[in-house]
Amino acid sequence: MNPTKISDTISNWINGKECAAVSGRTFDKLSPHSGQTFCQVVRSEGSDVTAAIRAARKAQPAWADTTPVQRGDVLHEITLAMRKNREELAAIVATETGMSGNAALGEVGGAIALGEFMAGEGRRFYGRTTTSATPNKYAMTIRQPLGVAGLIIAANTPIANVAWKVFPALLCGNAAVLKAAEDTPATAWYFGKLAHEAGLPPGVLNIVQGYGHEAGGPLVADPDVDVVSFTGSTAVGRQIASIAGQRLAKVSLELGGKNPLVVCDDADLEHAAKWVLLSAFSNAGQRCASGSRIIVFESVYEQFRDLLLAGTRKLKLGPANDDDLGPVINERQLNNMLTAIEQSRKEGAAILIGGERLTDAAHAGGFYMAPTLIENVDPHSRISTTELFGPIACLYKVKDFAGALAMANDSPYGLTACIHTRSIHRATVFSYKVQAGVTVVNAGTYGSEPHMPFGGLKQSGNGTREPGTEALDVYSDLKNILINVSPESL
Repeated sequence: MNPTKISDTISNWINGKECAAVSGRTFDKLSPHSGQTFCQVVRSEGSDVTAAIRAARKAQPAWADTTPVQRGDVLHEITLAMRKNREELAAIVATETGMSGNAALGEVGGAIALGEFMAGEGRRFYGRTTTSATPNKYAMTIRQPLGVAGLIIAANTPIANVAWKVFPALLCGNAAVLKAAEDTPATAWYFGKLAHEAGLPPGVLNIVQGYGHEAGGPLVADPDVDVVSFTGSTAVGRQIASIAGQRLAKVSLELGGKNPLVVCDDADLEHAAKWVLLSAFSNAGQRCASGSRIIVFESVYEQFRDLLLAGTRKLKLGPANDDDLGPVINERQLNNMLTAIEQSRKEGAAILIGGERLTDAAHAGGFYMAPTLIENVDPHSRISTTELFGPIACLYKVKDFAGALAMANDSPYGLTACIHTRSIHRATVFSYKVQAGVTVVNAGTYGSEPHMPFGGLKQSGNGTREPGTEALDVYSDLKNILINVSPESL
């Protein structure tokens, strides 16, 4: 799977046209698999972002004047273009991230499903009508667009992240400026190309490339951006909330996770082990919903640990379809992981398997982190409380259900959680009591679907949800309309 439609330099999309950065500067995009330069990327700064925002502001009123059905029809055309070009799109995703072609096709399929769902919401753009305590008075609510949406995404699932934000933002009648992830610029660029070819009016979607502080920062601070939606780290989310909050802009934050997966003494251990390996290591652990805290009842701990070790030893690393996981996205992330593992080792943790960068001939050029399992970890240590965004999981031993639930909740994060048990009682109580935005029984810590809301508590977000119909609440405002009728005029 090799992309054929990517130019040597990835450009911005501003007002329906490709353009370089005003400064003329670029940066290298490296292949996570080989470490070699994949392409050049324009390095946008404040002036480029301002041009994109102005284009969005100019285009937005006419876009908002179309009906939600008409906007949904345009989104449907974009989705059809994605489906027609899904092989090419998947090849770009695979090349940029290092994931396998099949994994990239799966992600593209998820993005298409999201587009189909959001396009359909154009025909279900519900407000409500209700009664009034006053005679001859009628009350209703409608959704109204906010204006310009500033969208900032992460690189881990690049086309899914684009779809999660762009489709609901545009459906609600906003124009958008998307700051593409610097590690996956070509995916966002190609989506912009397909969108414009499918008939999206110029200026409705603008895409700027560049680094976070140089391109994302000006987008967050600009007073003409009415809503900022960000997916990424908690640390950056705090900065965005602070900057945007000073001008009372609406903010949606989907942040990190340190997600617990509980294995009870009555669980199907082989089934649970399969899902732990998927939750911890698929996509090289680069999911905000990855399972990185594995909490196991002590009566089955050693048996389950042995199953995990046996499964981890069988994992194959590389970009091929028969590989289980690929590289992490860049060398900086990889070095952060190695530092955290070494610190945990010095604190007394035991590295059961992995813990190092792969340097053999097949992997030496890329950013490959060996799948890593760690035990004897303090639940409050840095490695237990910091999202590493890599194929690293820690094992914890607990006595019983009460201990497992308490440890699951003893975290600064609250994004997703999972329990493996045959007991409907344990499953139900855990699902209701665990502090998480998403709870799963007898599967993995991930698996969002287009029609369901995703988001978390505590340091995992600020309470907003994407996707699902709940995403419409991020990108629209409710207007209360009161109509008074004069009986004398009948």
